[in-house]
Amino acid sequence: MKKITIILSLFLIISCQDQPENKNPIAKFQQNLVDQGITGSNVTQVFQDGKVIYSNIVNSGALGDKDINDNTIFPIWSMSKTVTTVAMMILLDEGKYDLNDNVADYLPEYENINCKGPDGVYPCEKKLKIIHLLTHRSGYTYYANSGANWVSTLHTDLYPAYTNTVRFDNLDDYSKAVAKIPLDFEPGLMYTYGLNQAILGRLIEVISDQSFYSFLKDKIFDKLGMDDTKFHLTTNDRERFQPLRVNIKANTAFNNSDFHLEGYTAALDGYTYNENNKAHFGGEGLVSTMSDFAKFCEMLVNNGVYKDQRIISKDGIEIMTAKYSNGYPDPSEPNVFPLEGYAYGFTFNVLEDSDAWGSGAPSGIYGWSGYHNTWFWIDPTNKLYALFMSNSIEPDFSILKNFQTATYNFIK
Repeated sequence: MKKITIILSLFLIISCQDQPENKNPIAKFQQNLVDQGITGSNVTQVFQDGKVIYSNIVNSGALGDKDINDNTIFPIWSMSKTVTTVAMMILLDEGKYDLNDNVADYLPEYENINCKGPDGVYPCEKKLKIIHLLTHRSGYTYYANSGANWVSTLHTDLYPAYTNTVRFDNLDDYSKAVAKIPLDFEPGLMYTYGLNQAILGRLIEVISDQSFYSFLKDKIFDKLGMDDTKFHLTTNDRERFQPLRVNIKANTAFNNSDFHLEGYTAALDGYTYNENNKAHFGGEGLVSTMSDFAKFCEMLVNNGVYKDQRIISKDGIEIMTAKYSNGYPDPSEPNVFPLEGYAYGFTFNVLEDSDAWGSGAPSGIYGWSGYHNTWFWIDPTNKLYALFMSNSIEPDFSILKNFQTATYNFIK
C-alpha cells in the first residue's frame, strides 16, 4: 500500500507540472522557491479591481512539510507592524494624540532616557516622540541575548532579549524594561529598524484604555472578519500551523558562521503563542491566514474601506505612506534595507523610483514583509494587492522583486 501511495503522489506531482498553470509566471516563481529550497509549501494571491484575479498554492510534498489549504495559519512576524501602524492611524483619526507628542506624556518611563555617544552613555538631549517610533527613527534597534541570566542557554539561542514571551507576560513590564536601554543615537537622527511597534502596542493600551489585542479586535479584526489573526494558538490552531522550512546557510548576513541547518521543524516558533500571555508584540507577534490578511490588504486598496465600513481615513493612509526616511543608497541612512528605489514611511516601504527598482511595479506601491518570508504590497495605481505567504527562514529579499516581476508580467 505504501508503494502505491508513493507512486500515486509522484504521478500527481508530475501531472501538475505538465499543466498550463505552471506556464504562468507566478506559478513558476512559486515552484522555483520550492525547488531551490528557499521555502516549503507557499501560496499567493493577487487582487485587482475588486476581485481576486489569481490564487495559487504550490505544495512541496517534502517529508515534514504540510500541504497548504484555505485554513493554514502562518506566523506573519513583521507584517504585524503594518497592523499596529493602522491601529495608530485609527487613534490619530479619532484625535487621541498628536504625532509630535512626547512618548513620555503617555508612558512616563521614557521621560529620562539615555543615548549612546562616542564618550559613553549620556542623558538624551532630544525627547522621544511618537513619530520616531512610527518611522523607526527612535534609536531603538533589536537586541539579542548575550548570556542573560534570566533564561536558559536554550532560550538564549531561540528568543530575542526583549520581544520575548518567555521573559515578559505583559506590555507594561516590557515597556519599562525597554525604557532602560540607552538609545543608539538621538531620537529622530536616522532610520534603524527595531522594536518600535512593540512599544507602540503599549502606547495603544494607555491611549485607548484597553488591552492591545482587544483594541485590534474591536477596531480591525472583527470589522474585517479576521478571525484567525491573533497572538495565540489553540490546540486546534496548532493542527493548522504551517511547519517551518529551515535553510540557514553559512556565512550570510543572517548567519556569520560556518553553521548550516536545513529541513522542516515545528520546534522553532520563537514565541510561546500562549493564550494567557499578554505580551502582545505589535512588531512581530501575530499569526494569520491568507484569507484573513487578504482582507486587510483589500481594505488598504480601497483607501481604508472594507465592505462599506471605514477602518482608517484616506488621510491616515496618506500620512503613513508619506516619505520620512530616504532609501538605499544614502550615506546619511546607513541602516536602511538594500531595496533600491524605495523610501520609508510608517514601517511601510514605498516605491518612489520604479526604474531604479526594476520589477515592473509602478512608483507609489507600498507594503512590507515578515521574517519568515511573508510579503505583500498595495498598488494604488492598478487598484491591486499581491500577497505571498510561507513559513521559512532565512529571509530572502529576492522574493519581493521576483514576485512583483511575475505579477506584472501576469497582469499584462
